[in-house]
Amino acid sequence: MLEGSKLVDAAATAAAGQQYPAASLYVVATPIGNLADLTLRALHVLATCDAIACEDTRHRAALLRHFAIAKPLIALHEHNERDAAGAVLVRLGRGERVAYVSDAGTPAVSDPGAGLVAAAHAAGYRIVPIPGASSALAAVSAAGDTGSSGFTVVGFVPARGSERTRALADVARSASTQVLFEAPHRIESLAEALAAACPDRTTTLCRELTKQFETIATMPASALPEWLGADPNRGRGEFVVVLHALAAPDMTESASAHDTVLVPLLAALPLKQAVALAAEISGAPRNLLYARALSLKGAAPSQNGAAP
Repeated sequence: MLEGSKLVDAAATAAAGQQYPAASLYVVATPIGNLADLTLRALHVLATCDAIACEDTRHRAALLRHFAIAKPLIALHEHNERDAAGAVLVRLGRGERVAYVSDAGTPAVSDPGAGLVAAAHAAGYRIVPIPGASSALAAVSAAGDTGSSGFTVVGFVPARGSERTRALADVARSASTQVLFEAPHRIESLAEALAAACPDRTTTLCRELTKQFETIATMPASALPEWLGADPNRGRGEFVVVLHALAAPDMTESASAHDTVLVPLLAALPLKQAVALAAEISGAPRNLLYARALSLKGAAPSQNGAAP
């Protein structure tokens, strides 16, 4: 592996063809575990910017030392983001390039940074994203969720109490792919909650992504507690849990389930009125009932009254 300073030179060669405007905030993704996942473009920006705002200055200082980069560091985390953002805006006002990095991965995705970006936007400064490592994207890419047409990054749910219960219930009810983060001391609790709330839902548990003991396992949510309990090492590290998308319901079967309400209404009312009233009575989606009504009308047009 190249020495830090030589890597910076290599990064400059690879990335210098693009413009890096002054008076801009650079939102820089950093590795989630493996230092080799820092992109050449990110390395170039960190080496050429005037200052670096960090979620944890001590943590990021170690990364910068590894690549022989020395820059002024600004502490900006969830407890001081508003005040620290002001210091960053002062630097941007002087025409400086300021990078922001969180502890790991892409800033402002379940990490601090969104407030800083919003403040810079409001002040009229340019925002330049420097993409790279993301634990959410890594987990989704490894989950094999063939039913997914998008996903929601839930991040960390509340740690305890009724707020945690409500959040997990919402996650379990959502039909789309859900991505959760969890700490090692709460992973067993999360596994038990998911096993109870959505036992049949396919779940991919990712542990220590990009690190030496990376583990990725897919199973029904009901199997999570037993899988974790089978080996103490499985409960160690940082976790990303992907709840796969729920399979789309059989629309024909779902619609016909409301025929006992819909058919008599179609016999007495115009189609649109019958559908509206059936939706109000049954709570079923109106578009589902409308499609079913059209199907019934085609099969037995004399029952449907006036045309829509």
